[in-house]
Amino acid sequence: MGSSGSGKSTLLNCIATVIHPGSGSITMNGRQVQALKGAALADYRGKEIGYLFQNFELLDNLTGYENILLPLSLHGVPEKESRKRLEKLAAYLEIKDVLQKFPSQMSGGQKQRVAAARALILNPGIILADEPTGALDSRNAKALMEKLAGLNRNSNTTILMVTHDCNAASYCKRILFIQDGMIFHELRRSIPEESQQEFYERILKAMAQLGGGSANVL
Repeated sequence: MGSSGSGKSTLLNCIATVIHPGSGSITMNGRQVQALKGAALADYRGKEIGYLFQNFELLDNLTGYENILLPLSLHGVPEKESRKRLEKLAAYLEIKDVLQKFPSQMSGGQKQRVAAARALILNPGIILADEPTGALDSRNAKALMEKLAGLNRNSNTTILMVTHDCNAASYCKRILFIQDGMIFHELRRSIPEESQQEFYERILKAMAQLGGGSANVL
């Protein structure tokens, strides 16, 4: 979390290898990401990370079914295995009824859940989510966050999310506040001792201090 221009999306893009950092290093599962080349880099981008965008980034000329299966076809996953994975994700994300629809025929919440299925279909170790609830109303945002929190809890999927939404952030276990490219404060949720509502209130207090220019107080 942090103000616009603080470096949140830049950090995600560095991890995704869209941007090459000018200094420092990024280590994922004991490997330096910047050192990956060729097939190793392609595997990292395609299989080890998933990306969930604010604006969905679905291909308009493909159905939900085809959008979700596209990463599997690009990486040569057999059709039987592809269908098995899709059925499991579609059931969990409650999108079975939109698989044969094109993005133009879906609601915003349906599009984002289809996009989430596409990001998860290759079983990546980490999901990079850039304002995933930004284009959703409160009901759909809540539904998406509950699904993502469930994946983190039950499937051990790491989700690194950028958000301005304190309610979305309250589903997380750890929050890093960034200012001018630097981490200046951290909040951790005490689980199960601290309720989501209590954590939400702590986030609001931290954001209020950030907005008031009192970062040094945190």
